[in-house]
Amino acid sequence: MNTYLEALKIKLTQADYKKLCAIEHPKVHEFIAKSSDLCHAKSIFICSDDPKDIAYIRQQAITRGEETDILKIKGHTVHFDGINDQGRDRKATKYLVPRDISFSKALNQIDRQKGLSEVKNLLMDSMKDRTMIVRFISLGPPNSVFTIPGLQCTDSWYVAHTEDILYRPGYQVFCRTEPDTQFLRVLHSAGKLRENMTSLEDDKKAIYIDYMDNTIYSVNTQYAGNSVGFKKLAFRLAIRRANYEGWLAEHMMIMGVHGPGGRKTYFSGAFPSACGKTSTAMLPGETILGDDIAYIRDIGSAARAVNVESGIFGIIKDVNSKDDVSIFNVLNSPGEIVFSNILVKDGKPYWIGMGEEIPETGINFSGDWFKGKKTPEGKEIPFAHKNARYAVALKALQNCDSEIDNPLGVEISGIMYGGRDAKAYVPVQQSFDWSHGIISYGASLETETTFATIGKEGVPEINIMSIQDFISIPLSENICNNLEFGKRLKKVPLVFGVNYFLEDKNGKFLNAPQDKHVWIKWMELRVHGEAGAIRSPTGFLPKYVDLCKLFNRVLKKDYSKEEYDKQFMIRVPENLAKIQRVQRFYQENVSDTPVELFEILDKQCDRLIKAKEKFGNYISPEKFEW
Repeated sequence: MNTYLEALKIKLTQADYKKLCAIEHPKVHEFIAKSSDLCHAKSIFICSDDPKDIAYIRQQAITRGEETDILKIKGHTVHFDGINDQGRDRKATKYLVPRDISFSKALNQIDRQKGLSEVKNLLMDSMKDRTMIVRFISLGPPNSVFTIPGLQCTDSWYVAHTEDILYRPGYQVFCRTEPDTQFLRVLHSAGKLRENMTSLEDDKKAIYIDYMDNTIYSVNTQYAGNSVGFKKLAFRLAIRRANYEGWLAEHMMIMGVHGPGGRKTYFSGAFPSACGKTSTAMLPGETILGDDIAYIRDIGSAARAVNVESGIFGIIKDVNSKDDVSIFNVLNSPGEIVFSNILVKDGKPYWIGMGEEIPETGINFSGDWFKGKKTPEGKEIPFAHKNARYAVALKALQNCDSEIDNPLGVEISGIMYGGRDAKAYVPVQQSFDWSHGIISYGASLETETTFATIGKEGVPEINIMSIQDFISIPLSENICNNLEFGKRLKKVPLVFGVNYFLEDKNGKFLNAPQDKHVWIKWMELRVHGEAGAIRSPTGFLPKYVDLCKLFNRVLKKDYSKEEYDKQFMIRVPENLAKIQRVQRFYQENVSDTPVELFEILDKQCDRLIKAKEKFGNYISPEKFEW
């Protein structure tokens, strides 16, 4: 008999033992047995993705108090994280790195043996008197070149329930795997719990990534970004695998954009959290295939992509009936949804920016809440957290793309990079070629820290291709992989830079939230050669005449020449300062930066200086139209 199966048998029901025996992969049995032994689980539940298993997990999440079904709408539940456990925790997230090896200074790392000792000490006996739930998932559509199997052991029924909403079932994938098939492993424990079922020792939070063993350890946290291991944590390992196999694992949404004649063109887009990625993917009248993580491969010399996930763990702040029609309707309709860290009053959810009057009392992550309630340190507690979320299956959306489970993915014709840039970049521009786009828009992506990450908000930082928090390889290697990927293709996607956060001198946004739909439609026309452009020092800009037509057709509103000039004016000093920040970042933080990066940025700098000499510091786009 398999030694590990024998050790597990005493903690499994006969039915669960039979489920596990159907998976003939010794490494699966080994990981489950060692996880159970380390955490001292009382019993083990094997989820086979059978509807009865899924229903049992959901009910246990409610019975144990990790979720509550106090909302009036059928299928909706609420989960509350602890006050200090409301976002991805950079300080607590570390790469386990072997001795004599180091990553970029921009990445948080710890000696592998020391890190393993620390995290296993925290996990030891953490599941005593609890059930360990075992989930099998498929990253990407099953039976596809994109498929990566994943296995998670957790003591949180909320985490197990959320995974069912966000990912494709993987039990049958594991039943069909060969004994030597690689898979991702996640071991998570919420740790000691308060009476309200939130992690008690969040000050001892640890999220450690062992890339040598494809394993993620997470303890003393329940926030899904830290505990649902196949979210951004497994993404880190996928980036590493993609780099060595020559494909791309990207922090990108995927959407279908409708164009003239009934055609549909697929775009992917990388945006740091809270920078407009989900709202772009959710634009009314278009289709959404994914809102967070994409795998992109060279198939037939074209870039084809899949959504790794099948659900959305979305920021709910500012979702309202005017700007986010599709998701707002879903959040107010029957169906399976898990809200987190919102306010509940009389069975109704409330969140920041929803466009409704907020009650002065209710239940939130602090317990019974009232307006003016403060923490023991005297800090006022908001009615809902800025990083409050919702988890919902993509297929619950009316505009879910029909190709979501296509094992060959969809062909990507355009890639966009967008951050929070108040001073420099215009709302939308197209790169001169693949390399220019990857460097000037992707590797130079600059944003401000937001509430989605624990720490100070509003701090400008370089966020390379929106994956800097997640990279598990030298940053220089990732840039090289992106450059080389595009150069190998015969059908190369166009690359665009977008910026929804450009401001005037008084700090007022120059774009309305709905304007992004016009930028998307312009990009679609550019892919098919049906819109003109002006060549500026930083990229191809839209022409006023084209935007005028699009604003009228898409948003039914007039678009003035004054608006156009303010939005697409080239701000030379700000652009030069941006280039200097980017170059300094690479010089100080990234060893072996590809020479091509500095060459492309130097050329952009030269173009800006020449334009300044001819036209001044602030240049109307029409000055470049000859």
